[in-house]
Amino acid sequence: MIYLNNNTYSKKRDTMITEERLKGAYSEGEALAIYNEVKQSGDLIGFCRTYMNHEDYQVARNALWGVTKASKAEHAQLQPLLHPLIDLAMQTDNASVRRLSLHHIERLKLEEDDLRTDFLDFCLAHMVNPDEFPGIQSLCMKIAYRMCKFYPELMGEFMRTIESMDMTFYKPAVKCVRSRILGSKR
Repeated sequence: MIYLNNNTYSKKRDTMITEERLKGAYSEGEALAIYNEVKQSGDLIGFCRTYMNHEDYQVARNALWGVTKASKAEHAQLQPLLHPLIDLAMQTDNASVRRLSLHHIERLKLEEDDLRTDFLDFCLAHMVNPDEFPGIQSLCMKIAYRMCKFYPELMGEFMRTIESMDMTFYKPAVKCVRSRILGSKR
């Protein structure tokens, strides 16, 4: 067994998931294999804590991708990582890590107490930015919608923002999310 640097995950579990392994080019099958190994270890949160902020974006991306395979109940274990995932999404320069961290945030509970204006501003800016990747735009729109639900004045502003978007600049994924949100308010 190879133990990883001095991190919590490797100290708690014997694992063959190494930084070197996570640096590799990944397929869907490899992501599923990583998930299954992490699931067997019983330390999904420790695995995420160890790798999600890794300085090598390939390692962080592959770790976050593997965790996307978790069931809804398993994924709920990541709730304590909500704010670290938010920080990661806002601070990373890597689009894949940003999209995957937003994916995990979107799957977690968002309560009124979780509303962060810096993150709401981030989501609003990225959802309307036509230069942003469609997956990031769509996730930001979904998350901003969920955050605005707690405050009618924010919801009104949010709805006006998406209604005023010139959809000729956006891809089908963004158009679909926008249509679903607009349809839910009718």
